[in-house]
Amino acid sequence: MARSRFLPDNFTLMLLATVALASFAPVSGQAAHFFEGLTTAAVALLFFLHGAKLSREAIFAGIGHWRLHLLVFATTFILFPIIGIALRPVLEPLVTPALYVGVLYLCVLPATVQSAIAFTAMGRGNMPAAICSASASTLLGIVVTPLLVKMVLPHAGEASQDALHSIGKIMLQLLLPFLAGHFLRPWIGNFVKTNAKMLKVVDQGSILLVVFTAFSAAVVEGIWRQLPLTGLLALLLVSAIILAIVLVFTTFIARKLGFNKEDEITIVFCGSKKSLISGVPMAKVIFPSAEAGLIVLPLMIFHQLQLMVCAVLAQRYARRPETPELVDEKKAESTAKAGA
Repeated sequence: MARSRFLPDNFTLMLLATVALASFAPVSGQAAHFFEGLTTAAVALLFFLHGAKLSREAIFAGIGHWRLHLLVFATTFILFPIIGIALRPVLEPLVTPALYVGVLYLCVLPATVQSAIAFTAMGRGNMPAAICSASASTLLGIVVTPLLVKMVLPHAGEASQDALHSIGKIMLQLLLPFLAGHFLRPWIGNFVKTNAKMLKVVDQGSILLVVFTAFSAAVVEGIWRQLPLTGLLALLLVSAIILAIVLVFTTFIARKLGFNKEDEITIVFCGSKKSLISGVPMAKVIFPSAEAGLIVLPLMIFHQLQLMVCAVLAQRYARRPETPELVDEKKAESTAKAGA
């Protein structure tokens, strides 16, 4: 029996189960230290495998489309923080001051790679530009996100101590494994490509580990005593407002600047995403464990919301009539295959 399209996907259900497990059976003491080490190793493996998976050709494929990339980066690292700061008089009373920190952290994160590219492909957008833009955003985020955290959250946790120290830790835990994997790609790239399910397990498993570790520390510190149900409902509303603003802006500005439909799709899907895979490990590095659980909660909710909304948008884009050029290209491919 097919699952209803209104039900969450399996990973979202696993995230909810992980939060529930951490709420009722949090780890502390030596067990917490063990999970911290295990989580660090899992995240390093995750970025190592992503480095091995991403080809140099993919990195440089759409690099010449600089206007598109600048617009995506400006949306990701400038527009989002401006929205978060400008709406503070409305957002902070709605979601509580503690959760508002998480909303601002969400706003300074890089774009996600997998879903941005997947939705661009589904909507028949500019795939080379999407691969280049989303990948570059992730790598830039390693340096830019801690600096933006220092600017917009000068008194939040460890971020108030030394942004350069946070950048160093993030580069050591995330960028170094990524570069190592990319360096070894000629030898292990085919293995990673043919074992895509393994990468998905590491992807999801590392996030679940980080969420469990962070929420365990937060529960021990009394997160659920500080977080009312109204705060959670308000957080869903706030996420919807921010996502709607960004989607409307990226669509409008892409058309205003004269981008074609394929580029517009790439701008909308790459510019509106925030990365759970990068954001959760970064929060673990930048903020104390007891604060990280609450801080990543807005990101988890926004992540699920962006997936559901963008899935609908991608299907809508995909239903548009094909251009004459694309029709001719498909005919040429069919002719070539028939003659082979």
